Amino acid sequence: MVLRNRGFAATLAAIFLAASAGNSWATEQAQQRRAGRDVRQETRQGARHTKQDCRAANQQSNAHCRQDKRQTKQHGRQAARDIKY
Repeated sequence: MVLRNRGFAATLAAIFLAASAGNSWATEQAQQRRAGRDVRQETRQGARHTKQDCRAANQQSNAHCRQDKRQTKQHGRQAARDIKY
């Protein structure tokens, strides 16, 4: 009977360790996704300001300002990918 309980305890401990290892990966992955979202959100605001500043300066066409905004957002997306992967 004692041997049987040890086997059960060992199995239970193995299950607990496997579950906790999976949770740590999930937690780390969630933090990476959250950091990526934060970067993208900051990038969106930065892109808006880039376009507004461009239009306010009136030095370039609206199409060029729009392209600057797109490039800014693309750089932010790449930064978010670098964080996540």
